Amino acid sequence: MVIDFHTHVYPDKIAEKTIRTLMDSAPDVKIYTKGTLNALLESMKNAGIDKSVILPVATRKGQFDTINKFALELNRTYKNLVSFGGIHPDDDNIEEKIKFLKDNGFKGAKIHPDYTDTFIYDERYIKIIKECAKQGLKIVTHAGADPAFDTIHCRPEKARQVLEKIHAETGTEEPFMIFAHLGGIRVHEDVKKYLLGSNCYLDISCSFSELGSWCDTTEKEVAEVIKIHGADKILFATDSPWNDQKAYLEHFRSMKELSDTEKELILYQNAEKILSEN
Repeated sequence: MVIDFHTHVYPDKIAEKTIRTLMDSAPDVKIYTKGTLNALLESMKNAGIDKSVILPVATRKGQFDTINKFALELNRTYKNLVSFGGIHPDDDNIEEKIKFLKDNGFKGAKIHPDYTDTFIYDERYIKIIKECAKQGLKIVTHAGADPAFDTIHCRPEKARQVLEKIHAETGTEEPFMIFAHLGGIRVHEDVKKYLLGSNCYLDISCSFSELGSWCDTTEKEVAEVIKIHGADKILFATDSPWNDQKAYLEHFRSMKELSDTEKELILYQNAEKILSEN
């Protein structure tokens, strides 16, 4: 069993334009599928991945209804896909929108501080994350650098402060945040200093420098993070279409530093636990 906890798809009518725009903003980054639903399903089949979690990104206020209508349709149609919701920090009626996600069976929401030009510790994000934590929903956030932007809006030190603030204010014991890209692209030393051992999940998308020029952690460093943070708080993820699912899975499975038990936790057991939560 394999669950990829970090993928993206775009509706067919906008996929080509969206991918072209993203590629123009980050020309050094490669693309491995067309970014469509069918392309992801074909990639999963080719890679031997049983389920993918889709993470939609709201890049501007007012996209909530459109994005989450598409996400809800995916969840109702495909047993091997689970879409999170998308929400923007400038959206109105945050509590109402998060209640909509909860009532419609979403397991969490994706935020992208860089695409919204909003720091992770901004009160607007604090409100979203806190409300999700209270409702039992997970938040997946882009963390660290992004090839399309100069400013890093989610740094490990501030991420740790947000975690501690919301844990203290809500009394939530379960980890409610998932920091993508091993806790932060190109801020690896700060990840080790501030995030490892904290009460959160990390996904391993865009981590292996052996597989991508923008990934800055070696296989040895990825293994070190897993050992310190704990395999029970790590999620297998690729960030498809920006990484090749098959190559990523094969590389992870070949890691000699990890036991079979650790690999099973990361490949599907941790994800199953999250996706089975009410």
